[in-house]
Amino acid sequence: MPRTVALEKVRNIGIMAHIDAGKTTTSERILFYSGKIHKIGEVHDGAATMDSMVQEQERGITIMSAATTVDWKSYRISLIDTPGHVDFTAEVERSLRVLDGAVALFCAVGGVQPQSEQVWRQSEKYNVPKIAMVNKMDRIGADFFAVLEGIKNVLGGNPVAMVCPIGAEENFEGIVDLLTMKAIKFDMKTLGKTEIMEEIPEHLREKCKQLRHELVEKAAEQDDALLEKYLGGEELTIEEIKGAIRKGTIARKLVPAYCGSAFKDKGIQPMLDAVCDYLPSPLDIGDVVSADDPDKIRKPDDNEPFCGLAFKIVSDKHMGKLTYVRVYSGVLKLGEEVYNSTMKQSARIGRLFRMHANRQEALEEAYAGDIVAVVGLTRTRTGDTLCDRAHPITLESIDFPAPVISVSIKPESRGENEKLGNALYALAQEDPTFVVKFDQETSETVISGMGELHLQIIVDRLKREFNVACTVGAPEVAYRETIRMKSEGEYKHVKQTGGRGQYAHVCLRLEPQDPGMGFSFVNEVKGGVIPNEYIPAVEKGVIRAMESGPYAGYPVVDVKVTVYFGSYHEVDSNEFAFIECARQCFKQLFLRGNPQLLEPMMNVEVSVPPDQMGAATGSLCQRRGRVEGMEDKGGSKLVHGMVPLSEMFGYSNTIRTLTQGRGTYTMIFAHYEGVPFELTEKIIEKRKKEGKVR
Repeated sequence: MPRTVALEKVRNIGIMAHIDAGKTTTSERILFYSGKIHKIGEVHDGAATMDSMVQEQERGITIMSAATTVDWKSYRISLIDTPGHVDFTAEVERSLRVLDGAVALFCAVGGVQPQSEQVWRQSEKYNVPKIAMVNKMDRIGADFFAVLEGIKNVLGGNPVAMVCPIGAEENFEGIVDLLTMKAIKFDMKTLGKTEIMEEIPEHLREKCKQLRHELVEKAAEQDDALLEKYLGGEELTIEEIKGAIRKGTIARKLVPAYCGSAFKDKGIQPMLDAVCDYLPSPLDIGDVVSADDPDKIRKPDDNEPFCGLAFKIVSDKHMGKLTYVRVYSGVLKLGEEVYNSTMKQSARIGRLFRMHANRQEALEEAYAGDIVAVVGLTRTRTGDTLCDRAHPITLESIDFPAPVISVSIKPESRGENEKLGNALYALAQEDPTFVVKFDQETSETVISGMGELHLQIIVDRLKREFNVACTVGAPEVAYRETIRMKSEGEYKHVKQTGGRGQYAHVCLRLEPQDPGMGFSFVNEVKGGVIPNEYIPAVEKGVIRAMESGPYAGYPVVDVKVTVYFGSYHEVDSNEFAFIECARQCFKQLFLRGNPQLLEPMMNVEVSVPPDQMGAATGSLCQRRGRVEGMEDKGGSKLVHGMVPLSEMFGYSNTIRTLTQGRGTYTMIFAHYEGVPFELTEKIIEKRKKEGKVR
């Protein structure tokens, strides 16, 4: 079946925002207005199409990104609704990696919130052009222009108002389209489907003229020929302005801004028009380049060799493993063999689908620019490149943040260990920020994730989807350890046990690196005192020692290790001897380097009624937090602080109790910081009792 929608009319977009900004409600309206569904499902009723997981319906939040495809006018829009909660940041990361554009959704009252900053940063990392949609204009305290100021000052974006709201809060009636200078209102008898064009209300005419002047000015700045025409006093046509805004948006120099109320069915259609008018098609994004060979490229063209990226894995109880693939070039055909260039193995496409949340539409072929789900790629992982074996290419993979919290887990029934193991393996394949380890010393299975909610959802899914009821231990923080001063020295590993012995001798220098620099290994050995074939063994030994640090048994970070001298034995030296020698040498030198325990620090924002601000600041200070600022927003007080993750367990209950249920908070991982000495001693003592420090 040939392509039915031209590539220039394809839009791959995501909706990204802070939790509770209205992403899923907006997605639901998009499905309704585009004719994909005929009855609107509401998040608060647990009936939203895009929230198909039981846990999402119960909690009223998005946990897994959901993909769907809608047709709007003559365009095809592939839409991914991403979670807003920081614990599910991996879903946002992998979605932005494969999308061409995004709708950045903001609450008209909350404005730019902590997770808005996080997702904005993630989108900038992948150079994703954006339009802004200010939602919830019907809420008390709604202010469209204050949100635009926040986008400019906090996020560093360049918002350009494309509309002007008519009224706000309970008086929000509609919008003025600043291009056509017409007021648009939405007929509530048709659930906002019908747009009614009117003249601009008298009291808004001057403001709209001023806003249009700013819009035209920003558009003209995107194109030298238009700027010349504009400065010459000539009128720019609507098509010229649109073309310039599109150019500026794709170059990420402009962010066209719209507003509305998804829940009240106002303002969604103009936003959909903007997606088609201003966000890029795969052709605008251009070629994809190989991660290991810049000369190897693939054009967004059906006639090129096939190339795609697996960006999401889902376990489906009926079909097994579903792999979501973004097709960058060529055609992906049902029944054909594809080559996984990351894993160096082939697999056959068993079934091919276009997804609509948790429902599927079977396909025979997928074309360049499509986002599809595939059955049959059993060994493919998130971030793997799929391509034509005759024309291999490896695309840049996806980086995910490291987990910050761990708990031990065991099945309630003794005979279900194997069942638990299989279920955890399936979930770890789905979610790259969920890590499973078996602790040999304590014989415990330890699971790690991005936060308390993340691990709660995992345990809930084990019970509901895999029928394994589990007992969970107390949460453990993912501490790290490092050194604060340089140390150097030597170690000899000599063993003689009859027959062939073991001999290795290394001299290492350990130096602290700046936070976030990670590990680096330098070889300064001269004159062959350690043969070149044993240098990788020295590095391997150091890495092994760093996996469980000598200080408190936590991973070591931000250390530079240099091997500068040593010796070997013609007969007794081997790879194992040098691994063990380097491991022991590192451990000794690390303890001499003024070691320090590091803990994850969280950027916390607490929103409380004005009369509860003292309770909020006090609650953060009691938890070793630093209050870093306060502000008024939408009738609430916002308290910003930096608090250690170890002190934030159970905080949701605390803040609710302190504020009679009116306070809320959000937190995002910020960085690692040193743990106070007296706490470090307690942690090390506990680790020694548990047998985690040797």
